[in-house]
Amino acid sequence: MLNNRLDPCPRALDADGSMPQFPVSESKAQQLQQRMQKLGIVESDLEESFVRSAGAGGQHVNKTSTCVVLIHKPSGIRVKCQQERSQAMNRFLARCWLFDKIEEVQEGKKSALQQEREKIRRQKRRRSRRAKQMMLETKHHQSAKKALRQGRFFE
Repeated sequence: MLNNRLDPCPRALDADGSMPQFPVSESKAQQLQQRMQKLGIVESDLEESFVRSAGAGGQHVNKTSTCVVLIHKPSGIRVKCQQERSQAMNRFLARCWLFDKIEEVQEGKKSALQQEREKIRRQKRRRSRRAKQMMLETKHHQSAKKALRQGRFFE
């Protein structure tokens, strides 16, 4: 095992088989641990691998394997995280994302991302001819009221 000064986030499990330490506050780490227990996930169910990241981050990202690929063996759900320059932080975020996905599958609820996509789709959807006609009538009515307030009159 490497010295903690060189490796701030050891890859092995703790002596009691619990989750490894992450560079986040103690409360966030505890929340993640509680969420893991609530979902019935054991650290041994997770397969973790590290690959090189791509994109912004410069030489540091190109030389180190900061991207984390996390697979939940029982369900086959796979998450890839390269959001941060730090591998340790990416490990924490990958677990959060993985637990989100597992929770969606178990509880059958839609993710926030899915809900956002559907909202945008509804907004972009073309209005029916009747709905468009009603909207234009309302706009004309409002503009006529405004013109009356300003002293202009439509003929």
